[in-house]
Amino acid sequence: MIGLIFGDTDLPNVILNNIKKKKIKYIIIDLSKNKKFKKDKNSKNISIGQFGKIINTLNKNKCKKVLFAGKINKPKFSSLRLDLKGFFYIKRIIKSSKLGDAAIIKEIIKILLKENIKVISSTTFNPELSLKKGNFTKVKPNNFDKSDIKIGVKYLLKLNMYNHVQGLIVKNNKVIIKEGIYGTKKMIQSINKINKNNGILIKFPKKKQDLRVDLPTVGLDTFKDCKKYGLKGIVLKANQNIILDKKKCIKFANKNNIFLKVL
Repeated sequence: MIGLIFGDTDLPNVILNNIKKKKIKYIIIDLSKNKKFKKDKNSKNISIGQFGKIINTLNKNKCKKVLFAGKINKPKFSSLRLDLKGFFYIKRIIKSSKLGDAAIIKEIIKILLKENIKVISSTTFNPELSLKKGNFTKVKPNNFDKSDIKIGVKYLLKLNMYNHVQGLIVKNNKVIIKEGIYGTKKMIQSINKINKNNGILIKFPKKKQDLRVDLPTVGLDTFKDCKKYGLKGIVLKANQNIILDKKKCIKFANKNNIFLKVL
């Protein structure tokens, strides 16, 4: 039995479909905003503040391993339903939330580990979601693109461990914009006002990121946004990324002369 701690985005659905195909027994702890898995008979609607109930549910179903997938939004702490362990751990969650949504997941992982529950990689049952090194499209980066990519990657690698940037756009040997708390889509949309056409999107994991969860993710919408706002390519980190609808993404990229490079 595997425990699935699911939030929002499309990734949890992709993982769940594969788990069902493989006939693996599972239990869902639904932490999505609108309880999107409530119709699944194996789903449990539990508040993020009810750690005792979460842990008891996992133990009752003999789940010694759990998988995180999807975005878990910062809760409204004043309205959380708390049980005894929730009261015990809530200060740690509130403190971590000040560092962003990803920090909340990291803190939950630490709590689960203390309760002898191991967290496994979000790609454990879907290794096809991550890409190895190579160029995955007909179009390849030219020498000018390679120079831009080198500058963008160097910038990301120089960031300190407390920086939450995991994406940026580079053009003409200059980083023109960095991804903020509102995500990749908002970043790409904002270049329409700054410097449209021929930029390159680079998405790498954050420094000291837990690679079991919250990997940089791109999907068909990302490629469509690149087309709309004039970006010519996407660069990802090998085995440290998630790409949804891979075949559709590559087909769209080839049709629209966008390159997909994995370093």
